Amino acid sequence: MCCQGRKKDLFFKEKCYLWGGALVFGERLCRTMLKDHNLTTQRSLHQLAPKKPFLPPAIWHNAVRGMFIQTQDTPNPNSLKFIPGKQVLESRTMEFSTPAAAFCSPLARQLFRIEGVKSVFFGPDFITITKESEDLDWNLLKPDIYATIMDFFASGLPVVTDEAPRTDTAASDDDDEVVLMIKELLDTRIRPTVQEDGGDVIYKGFEDGIVQLKLQGSCTSCPSSIITLKNGIQNMLQFYIPEVEGVEQVIDDDDVEKEANST
Repeated sequence: MCCQGRKKDLFFKEKCYLWGGALVFGERLCRTMLKDHNLTTQRSLHQLAPKKPFLPPAIWHNAVRGMFIQTQDTPNPNSLKFIPGKQVLESRTMEFSTPAAAFCSPLARQLFRIEGVKSVFFGPDFITITKESEDLDWNLLKPDIYATIMDFFASGLPVVTDEAPRTDTAASDDDDEVVLMIKELLDTRIRPTVQEDGGDVIYKGFEDGIVQLKLQGSCTSCPSSIITLKNGIQNMLQFYIPEVEGVEQVIDDDDVEKEANST
């Protein structure tokens, strides 16, 4: 009886040891996976955001249904790029610098209702939001922006209506050879790079060797916008097109008035 009791005791200890080892191994495996995730994840995934205490339950419910939103920093600290994982616009971009300009976009109108949103920019697969000032914390704005974007895509409404104005650089019959080359270079080499940073460059004219461009999205009020124009866009245009003598930024009257009101 004593021998059998010792065998049972040894069997119990061995079983506990094996279970304990499995738990330790599982704990180490989880820590390793979390560590690898933190090292490899460079952008904040909204799929993980519901774990934060300040996010409302509706966002977690939408995330469970399969939609998550990535955010990407831009060179402009006041602009943030939101990538919903769905098509926003087919092959163009649109900027809404004021709520009045958002008459043709139900999504832009809803985003402007969020306190602290200064401007909205749509790209082919992303949305750039610019906040009113550096004092506003993105952590306070993100939950409302996330919820607005996800609720809108769940509604099935169009991002823009048919009366939306065209702002692309498509060639026209009135363009000469130099203008056609400028537009082609903008569309194929320059605009895709700028859109990666949450902005865009729109052709506005070519006169006396000067290419007139309008910066949109995160580039509008970016501290490095002049560097982008001169060291980036101007150098490339001059390299391929000798007729180009320089590049200048065009600012609309609405943008000037808005900047004056914000200061």
